[in-house]
Order: sequence, then structure tokens, then C-alpha cells
Amino acid sequence: MSKTLPLLLFFFSTAVAGQRVMENLDRGMIAINQGNGKVYIGWRLLVNDPEDIAFNVYRSTGKAAAVRLNLQPVTNSTNFIDSNVDLSETNSYFIKPLVNKKELSAGKPFIIPGNAPVQQYLSIPLQVPPPGEVMGNKYTYSANDASVGDLDGDGEYEIILKWEPSNARNPPQTGFTGDQIIDAYKLNGKFLWRIDLGKNIRSGAAYTQFMVYDFDGDGKAEMICKTADGTIDGKGKIIGDSTKDWRTYGDAKGPMYGKVADGPEYITVFDGMTGAALATEKYIPTRYPLDGWGGIGGNGGNDNTAGRSDRFTACVAYLDGKLPSAVFVRGWYGRSVLAAWDWRNGKLTNRWVFDSKDKDNPYSGMGNHGLSVADVDNDGKDEICIGAMTVDDNGKGLYTTGLRHGDAMHLSDLDPSHPGLEVFGIHENEEKTVALNTPGVAMFDAKTGEILWSQSPGIDVGRGVAADIDPRYPGFENWGGPGGLRDVHGKTISEKTPSSCNFLVWWDDDLTRELLDGNHIDKWDWNTSETKRLLTAEGCTANNGTKATPCLSADLFGDWREEVVWRTTDNKELRIYTTTIPSSRRFYTFMQDPQYRLGIAWQNTAYNQPPHTSFYFGEGMKQVKKATIQFPKINFRQ
Repeated sequence: MSKTLPLLLFFFSTAVAGQRVMENLDRGMIAINQGNGKVYIGWRLLVNDPEDIAFNVYRSTGKAAAVRLNLQPVTNSTNFIDSNVDLSETNSYFIKPLVNKKELSAGKPFIIPGNAPVQQYLSIPLQVPPPGEVMGNKYTYSANDASVGDLDGDGEYEIILKWEPSNARNPPQTGFTGDQIIDAYKLNGKFLWRIDLGKNIRSGAAYTQFMVYDFDGDGKAEMICKTADGTIDGKGKIIGDSTKDWRTYGDAKGPMYGKVADGPEYITVFDGMTGAALATEKYIPTRYPLDGWGGIGGNGGNDNTAGRSDRFTACVAYLDGKLPSAVFVRGWYGRSVLAAWDWRNGKLTNRWVFDSKDKDNPYSGMGNHGLSVADVDNDGKDEICIGAMTVDDNGKGLYTTGLRHGDAMHLSDLDPSHPGLEVFGIHENEEKTVALNTPGVAMFDAKTGEILWSQSPGIDVGRGVAADIDPRYPGFENWGGPGGLRDVHGKTISEKTPSSCNFLVWWDDDLTRELLDGNHIDKWDWNTSETKRLLTAEGCTANNGTKATPCLSADLFGDWREEVVWRTTDNKELRIYTTTIPSSRRFYTFMQDPQYRLGIAWQNTAYNQPPHTSFYFGEGMKQVKKATIQFPKINFRQ
């Protein structure tokens, strides 16, 4: 995030065959000017740190020599409050780990410039794409969904940002859209590259899912997404035939106007540092037949107007237990096709394809507006749950629950008294599918698909959340649909529910989770059954209309709590808010829990959902089991 001091090679675990290769993170130092000479400092605990590691905290003011701030080594947290600081001068903060009572070299410092403003966020200035015009209609751009990856291998995340034009559309909607644009920025605001997906990729939440991850294990992240004729990479190179325009013209009131229902479709892997296209292959599957994507999901209907055929989600999964693959999904309401792709040794190859084929297949109609990835059978490899059905790591169907399509789900160890992981979800019942009497709310075993409990048959439920927000009850509470606030077994514990049914965030010091909605963070008060405001991001705006989601929420730096990325209302900057509440606990960064990290990769998918850990994290939790991972074979400095 700022200047770098000399760094030390620092590994506590050795590579073991079969381990997942994950990015090698630095300490993620952050220092926040709280005003009145007070500074909050936070840093990461890493998965390869020994249990008895301690830390010393240092500050250098102006040109003066660095001084140690803590009287005793910091052992019970990964944050520190510095008081009586002269903030008219430049202050540089860094930490030194203590292992076996020996002080190791410092990691990257965080620098607060002299007379820096009092603010609880990092600011990343943006290069707003210029406004445009299509078919006589003008449009402008807003910052939208974001992802992160270590694009240059320095241990620090970069931001990858999707820009949404004001005329973006969802598949049923007709009309032309502006080009879909994706940028990359460093945390210090440096602009890295811009990719323009071109006129043959429509803009909207259902179309472009961009997966950012280190797919080949070389220590530097790539980006993979769907492309088309006329896509322009970060170096200005054109993919396909730029002269082709596959958009539908003709009757402006027609059901196909402005849609892209013809022409080739591609999948491209882009270099993370430059945005250059590294490889392009034909997208799997094709959209044809256009009327082949109907089924019992949603309202049970169908179309031949590029509606259901153009519904996409995507994710990253460790299908071989070692290196990650990108999985792209087409189809939610009926036929669903999952295609897994590997980026290895400079080649993009298809690993496998799962195809539910037709509306009568029990795996059809089970796709959500989102998905989740987890090792549900504990074999070291990941499965993909796209809603009411799950595909095994080998591309074979693991199970289908028959619960049908829904808008939201949460997969984690929701119930610590039940073996393994569970899935909580809400489901649509509308028009002809009401007669199917599908539960509007249900929880099932993530390994077997066994339905543990269900409620509200035939009720259409549009939103649902699961999280531990009440420490009096074991496991995750859940809400959404009839039944108020429920315990992990579906029993109502409060007729009142939190004021939002949206995103989640770990923000304060306790083990329960907070509520993230719009531009604010709230806390559920279980004693009064009321919601209390913790933070309002003044001058910031949420994304995606009534979905009111942030650009991203993730454990990006600092200690184990999460950060929230919002855009400003004028779209000129991203603001990454971080907690400044001191914590008396320490956990290794969630970004080194494989399931949580993959949740950050798929968070930008369609109807965005919050990430969860692979273990129960909440009141009454047992000691966190560290993930066993391997780091890329690069000369990374800790």
C-alpha cells in the first residue's frame, strides 16, 4: 500500500503434494487516522504462522528513527491503537514478527502522509469511462461489482472493477446497451489496464461474470470471462472479428431488439498485470437451441427470445485439489450446463462439462441467480452448488434436492451439531409452479442433499439470509419469508427480523456477524430485537438497484474482520472501509480459508451473495482448523 522496507523470506510450512496452491499474502498493514492524535493499526495473521507468534509495532515520525509502540509483544490480537501521534508529520507504521523470541525483519509499512484527513477508508481514484450513445440513446457509466487478485505477485491485492452503463439490461429486457468495461487498479490508485468487451456482449448482472484468480499457480492472478467478436484486451488487441455486429435490429418493440442471439461466443483468459488476452477458446455450451432452456425453475415457463439462454453464473473451484479451475454456468430455470476450464502451461483447456440436457432431467430447473463452492464431501476437492443441485469435482451430478430455483443461498457449517456443511436457501413459487408446492425456505445437507427442514410450501420467497447474529442460540440464525427470525432448525425465535435481508460482514469484536445493506452496517440487538447502526458510508452508494450490494466485501487487509468497498455517488473513487474497533481476538486471515477465498471470487456473480468460511464461525465456536495450503514457487518476500 506504500513504500516497502527490506523483506525476509518467511515460510513456516513446506509444500506437500496434493495441497491447494494459493496466493502468498503479505501482512496487509493498515493504519487509519482517527483524529485527535489517534491511529488504528491492523495486520494479518497468516496460516503458516506458528501458534505462539507475537508482534512488535513500530512507528517512524517524519525523519526520526522508528520507535517501538508496544511495551509487551502483541500476542492476543492483530491490531493496536497508537495515541498522541503528531499527525502533522508523515508517519510510517510497520510490524516485526517475533518467533521463538527472535524479532524478524519488518514487512511492508503503511504510511500516513502529514495532515492526512480523518477518514475510515482508503480511497482509490477511478478513471470513469466516457459517456456514450447507442441507437440515439445516451448513457453514462457507474462503478459496479469488483473482485480482487494479486495481479503482480507482491502479496498485496489489486482491485478489478466492472463498469456498468446506465442502459444495462437483464435478459428478458430488450434494448441496446453500452459496452461492458472492466478495469484494474492497485490499492494506491495506480491504473493498470482496461478491457472493453465490445458491442457483442450485453451489459447486465446476468451476462458478465469475471473470475479473478491465480489459475496456473505462478503467484500472479489472471482474469477469465466470456468474450465475443470485437472484445478489446488491455493492450488494445481485438479478439475475433471487430467488423461483426451480432446485435438484433429491426422492430424496436420486438422481443429480440438489442439482444445478442447469434454469432460466436468465446471464453478468454487475460494476463492480470497487463490485461492482454493470453488464450481464447469457443464458449461451452452454445446458446442453441434458444428454446432449450425452459423448465420448472422460476415460473416454469420458456422462451425463444434469448432470455433463459443468456443467464450465466461462474466460479473458481479446486477440482483436482491442487490448482484452481474456472467453472462457467449457463442456464438457471431449466437446462443448466457447467463447463470447467483449466489454465495450465499457457493453454486454456476444457476439463469437463455437466449438462442437465432437458427440462425433464431432475437436475434441470435447480439453478440459482448465484452459486457457492465448497469441499462438501471432505475429499480435498471442491463441489459446485448452483442452488438446489450440486456437481461433484469430477463433473458428475452429486445430487439434486428438487427444491428448484431460488435467488439466495448460504453454504457453510451452519449447524455445528450436524456433521459437515449445510445449505440454507429460499425458493421461488410463482404462476404455474405454485402447484408444485415447493418449500419457500429450506435447509439441506451439503454433502448428500438430504433436506433437514423446510417451510412455506408454495410461497414465493425472494430474499433470505443465514448468519450467527444471536449468541443465545447455537448455529446460524436465518430469516426471509414467513416465520420471522428462526434458529438453525427453523424454529421461530423472534417475530421481528433484522431491518435488512441482504449482505453480511464481520465488523465488531464479537463472534456474531453484522448486517451489510446499502451504504451502511448494522448490528442486530438480540435483547431488544432491534437493529442498530454501526457505520454509514457518507457520500457512497450501493450497486445493483434494489439489491443494494457493495462493490465487494472481503477480508482485504488488516486483521480478521472484513472490509467493504463502496463507490462514491459521483463514481470518481472507490472507498475501502475498514473497522477501527479494537479486537481482543486473533484468527488467521479468512482469505487463506479456501472456501471463503473462493467466495470472494464468485461474489460478483449475478445476484451477489456474501462469502462464508468452511468452518463454523460464531458464538460457541471451537478452535479454527487451519487450512493446509501450498504457496507458489516464486521468490516472494514476507
